[in-house]
Amino acid sequence: MKVNVMGAHQGQSEEALQSYSEAVDWINGLIPFGIRPGLERIYLLMERLGNPQRRLKFIHVAGTNGKGSSCAFLTRTLMECGYNVGTFTSPYITKFTNRFQCNGQDIPEETLVSLANRVMPLVREIAETELGSPTMFEVSTAIAILYFAEECYPDVVVWETGLGGRMDVTNIVTPIVSLITNIGYDHTDVLGDTIEQIAREKAGIIKPGVPIVSCVEQPEAINVMKETASKQRSSLYLLGEEFSFDRLKVSEKGQAMLFRGPFREFELEMSMLGEHQCKNAAGVMMVLEILRQYMAFVLEDEPVQRGFEATFWAGRLERISTEPRIVLDGAHNPEGAETLAKSIRETFSYRKLNLMMGMLANKHHHAYLEHILPIVDTLILTEPDFRRKLDAEALYELVQELKAAKAKPELEIIVERDWRKALSLLESRTEREDLGVVTGTLYMISDVRAALLHQTDSEKGW
Repeated sequence: MKVNVMGAHQGQSEEALQSYSEAVDWINGLIPFGIRPGLERIYLLMERLGNPQRRLKFIHVAGTNGKGSSCAFLTRTLMECGYNVGTFTSPYITKFTNRFQCNGQDIPEETLVSLANRVMPLVREIAETELGSPTMFEVSTAIAILYFAEECYPDVVVWETGLGGRMDVTNIVTPIVSLITNIGYDHTDVLGDTIEQIAREKAGIIKPGVPIVSCVEQPEAINVMKETASKQRSSLYLLGEEFSFDRLKVSEKGQAMLFRGPFREFELEMSMLGEHQCKNAAGVMMVLEILRQYMAFVLEDEPVQRGFEATFWAGRLERISTEPRIVLDGAHNPEGAETLAKSIRETFSYRKLNLMMGMLANKHHHAYLEHILPIVDTLILTEPDFRRKLDAEALYELVQELKAAKAKPELEIIVERDWRKALSLLESRTEREDLGVVTGTLYMISDVRAALLHQTDSEKGW
């Protein structure tokens, strides 16, 4: 069924969204409809908009951790090679418009308003059907597709999944290549509570005949990837089988690695920190090699090298302040905590480690703390300014349970529910030879980052 979109928009003109804040409020007002896996509403929305997604080339990125960094590597490197690149990611660190970028620049506020006005009458029509209202993420996805297909016309779109893969809203596209970074325990309430179940959901982005690159490591996750790729007749490029990497050097300023792939070896340097970023970079490099080898993308060595070196991703082992020395990292699940602990130990030298954390109420905090507690000297427990926050006292109780077995005997624990006061404590206690780390939910990382950088236009959200 086709709808005259312009007519619908004009018919609603008296209630059209007038400003950027009105548009964002309307989109965020759909949050109560929740995360509802399923593609019926987004398919209907796209059909009524003329299926603009069919005019775009996508690189689809899924995984538990590392999606954002991989999208950043892909975007920056393809841009350095001369391509126009659209990027759709979530959640955002600073501003709602961060989700929709063209060549690293946010969607203009007035364009967001105009596209929201295009979509709003259709959302209201669908809300009247048995399908119910499209969700905030479905509307954001529709706006992203409209922006790329009708406003900025990128050569390629780097397209990050929201949750899982198989039933994720972003799965309405057919990409030219897909990337699954890794599998870990996150969103188990929706995706399942075993590695195999979660891997099946992520592997749902594997499309017939579309090459798939993956850095998954658990045997059961590897089996799922191989089985799904075989069923879909897709070529699978697996870390440790078709490609690999060796780290060559590591410092606080960056690291270097040697990528080994089916077509060649390539040495590259990057400013992003942590071994996990080498793994992300290796997956991205394999994606680029597929584009270069099979899809006629012109990707010359020098700009590829420049792209990896220049890639930056806010809130991921980000050195935000030098005096005191403070690092931000949005590790919010057990795998992220394990990676953070390892990266801190191998990258930084310090006398004392002071760590501030705030979490949401729906995560695996027990396993998270098992990785973090052994390396911390002062632990500051706080709360993000967000509706689903975990009470700092509840976090304290968890720490007390694990303290004897996991923490240093002299661990000092401070509970300060106000994250601003917690941040002041962290800054005042982190002396010249010490390292301060802020970690946990990205909702808190975004607030802390805005405060430390004195950003006044920071918004945050899923």
